[in-house]
Amino acid sequence: MTFDDLKAQIKAGAIDTVLTCIVDMQGRLMGKRFHAEAFLEMAEDETHCCNYLLATDLEMATPDGYASTSWEAGYGDYVMKPDLTTLRPVPWLDGTAMCLCDVLDHHTHKPVPFAPREVLKAQIEKANALGFDPIMATELEFFLFQGTHDEIAEGGFNLKPISRYNEDYHIFQTSKEEPVMRPIRNHLRAMDIPVEGSKGEAEVGQEELNIKYAGALLTADHHTIAKHGIKEIAHQAGFAASFLPKWHHNRVGSAAHVHQSLWTNGSNAFFDPDAPLGKSALMDHYMAGLLKYASDITVFLAPYINSYKRFAKGSFAPTQAVWSVDNRTAAFRLCGDGTKGVRVECRIPGADMNPYLAQAALLAAGLKGIAEKMPLSDPFKGDAYADDDVLHIPRSLRVAREELLGSAMLREAFGEETVTHYARAAEWEIEEFERVVTDYEIARGFEKA
Repeated sequence: MTFDDLKAQIKAGAIDTVLTCIVDMQGRLMGKRFHAEAFLEMAEDETHCCNYLLATDLEMATPDGYASTSWEAGYGDYVMKPDLTTLRPVPWLDGTAMCLCDVLDHHTHKPVPFAPREVLKAQIEKANALGFDPIMATELEFFLFQGTHDEIAEGGFNLKPISRYNEDYHIFQTSKEEPVMRPIRNHLRAMDIPVEGSKGEAEVGQEELNIKYAGALLTADHHTIAKHGIKEIAHQAGFAASFLPKWHHNRVGSAAHVHQSLWTNGSNAFFDPDAPLGKSALMDHYMAGLLKYASDITVFLAPYINSYKRFAKGSFAPTQAVWSVDNRTAAFRLCGDGTKGVRVECRIPGADMNPYLAQAALLAAGLKGIAEKMPLSDPFKGDAYADDDVLHIPRSLRVAREELLGSAMLREAFGEETVTHYARAAEWEIEEFERVVTDYEIARGFEKA
């Protein structure tokens, strides 16, 4: 939707509300609902939001320890600058359009460096300076449960998936779920998010939505809006969509695989028809960077305590930071070998990832591999779960945070301020979890301890 399109639809009475949104640290949409005519008055200027929005947790708490904002500093404003290229209708909400905003410092009007969209933009600019356009695609896996989020919470989180059995590629079972999934596909497509299709995933009540590849920033926008839309559309149908990576210890978790390639002059720079597997030397260096810095960037791929429950043998979630050819047990899978679509799929991220931060971290690692012309090891062959101790992905958020703090690569790529900011976010998640008594502890030790 262009700005002129929006003006015309407002004048015709088709749109009366504009969602004006930033993306927070958790990858959620935060912002305001503007009356459409009021939005037109400010759209080419700015509006404001409280600066605590980039220093909260999942519960919207205001933890201390952030350099950017605090009670002592008084929690001032950020500038929300509408990015009018992101205007689009929201088909499942009557009379509503949406616009994403960039986050600027209130005093300097410079971009806030740790704002998720800005973190990714900075890495895209570095790739562009080298002559490359990063092309990405993400897969959204999630579970559908009976009842809305509110009803489930009021019932004590007695979770009942929408189906009774593994529905991986299962047409009959997913036909039962079309009252939810069909509107998701059609509404997102109507707002110019290039949804290709959906399928049942490898667990009870699990779904996957696939969106066509695009430039990295647009891919992150698509992912974020789709994730938001899935939740709202499911709610309207009386169901709850959850992107929690691991909702039950006996169930497979939900991932958000990220496909990556670098393009130049409209062609895939990862493709070399004369090289083994059709992958270029450039792709070798990029992949070597991903492998070397896999632990450094894991906190941006798995940001919460629960994220690490997903990494388990035989679960299709990786445990080893190895690469392989079309092998779903490896953390990095070479896809499309021998074709112009050759690319690397990172299988580490869970469904809870922030796509801007995840893609930025992957780009930073890959570009470092290119800068240093890192040699690529031979592909892993066989079951990567079988060798479980050599190159293990960080086993906990605590370990991943330590790797982040010790990463010279990320301090160079993201800057000291951004690394420290997200290290504090991880530290707070650990602090909050460790002060809580869990149901597991009570059931295990109430009588027996």
